[in-house]
Formats: sequence, C-alpha cells, structure tokens
Amino acid sequence: MSTNSVPKQIIAMGGGGFSMEPENPLLDRYILGLCKKERPKICFIPTASGDSDKYIVKFYSAFVQLLCQPSHLSLFNPFTSDFRSFVLEQDIIYVGGGNTKNLIALWKEWGIDHVLREAWESGVILSGLSAGSICWFEEGLTDSIPGKMSVLQCLGFLKGSNCPHYDGEPRRKPAYHQLLSEGLISSGYAVDDGVALHFVGEQLKKVVSSRLQPKAYCLERVDKTVKETILEPIYLGNS
Repeated sequence: MSTNSVPKQIIAMGGGGFSMEPENPLLDRYILGLCKKERPKICFIPTASGDSDKYIVKFYSAFVQLLCQPSHLSLFNPFTSDFRSFVLEQDIIYVGGGNTKNLIALWKEWGIDHVLREAWESGVILSGLSAGSICWFEEGLTDSIPGKMSVLQCLGFLKGSNCPHYDGEPRRKPAYHQLLSEGLISSGYAVDDGVALHFVGEQLKKVVSSRLQPKAYCLERVDKTVKETILEPIYLGNS
C-alpha cells in the first residue's frame, strides 16, 4: 500500500484507455507511471459494467503487457469478504465504465465508497473512465437511465460536476449546458474522449491526452448562462 507521504491523486478520463483505445496505451501508461514502483499493483473495478467477463479479460490482456501486477475486484462474484484489506494493498485503482447509478448504489451497499476514500487518503491512486470518472465528483451527467441525460449524486471526493465523452456522444454537451444554465447541476469539468484530468489533493494539477485534438473544459454558470473555458491538454505522445 502507498504511504501517507504520497499525495492523494485521482485521474479522471473522459474516455480512452485500454477499453476504448486498445492500440493506444498512452493514458494507461501515464497512470502506471504515477506510481514510483517498478511493478505497481493495479486493481480493476468493473462494477459499472456488471462485472462483465469480456471487460475483465480486456483489462488483463492490456495490462499483462505493461510493467505492473494486475488484479480485479468483483462484487458479483467476490473472492474475499475483506474488501478493505485487498484495496488498501493496491497502488492503483482503475474503475471501468458502464452504468454509474448502479455503480454508486452497489458501492454504498457493500461499503466500497468508504474503503476507496480511505485508500485515496492513504495515497492509493484512484483512476477511471466514464462512470469511473464521474464517480469521484459531487455530481455527474449520466445516461444511466435509458433515454435521458440526468444528474447523479456521486461520491464527492472532488468538488463540482463531471461530464465524460463530451465530444464522443452528441447529447452530452447540450444536456450539460442546459442543466448548468438552469442551475440543476453544479459547475465542473467536461472531458473529451482521450483526455484525462489529473487531480492532486482536490486541485486540478494537469490535463493530459492520448491524441492531439481532444480537450477538456471548465464550465461554470454566470448569470444564467454557461461560461466554457478550454483546458488545453499535454499530449503524452511527445513525452
């Protein structure tokens, strides 16, 4: 487990990583590189996908090729009842995409939300994409309910709201702008696929990307209108 001397870190991806860009490991390598161990322990939590077997296989297929020790934590087919000890032994937690509403409900039922907060405060790096990005914020724009975009109350490790897939799903941008202008969701961050927000503590430290064009945005409500500020990412392909 990481030590208290290591800062709290969260990497929230709008989309990308092994499941969306299997031929482009730049974001996944960036996450692994944040741990200063030669072979960090990284645990995949696929709750939002219903612990999809195919998703879990994709994770292992990608990460066995990288310098790390991959594992996964299933709530539908758990191998241990001591989730706390298992999670706190990890260096990195990587949360997959899927239904964020189900993810939050199941985590709270199993107490995973408290375990993850303890891990974060202990220096375990938290990361994820889509649902695995939304979950860390106070609120998220989610399509968990079929046919609509809605506001979901999340874990609140990070202040404000989050919208992933900002460029990848046409309904995202207008829905986020409308909800924000009406005061139904708090100010926050919108993130294109292939872009990640890197928080240290509760402050945004860096924005990185696996491709040249995508961006992130800071959105805030100003006099019932929405102010959108571009956050230019650092392209990881140059590093």
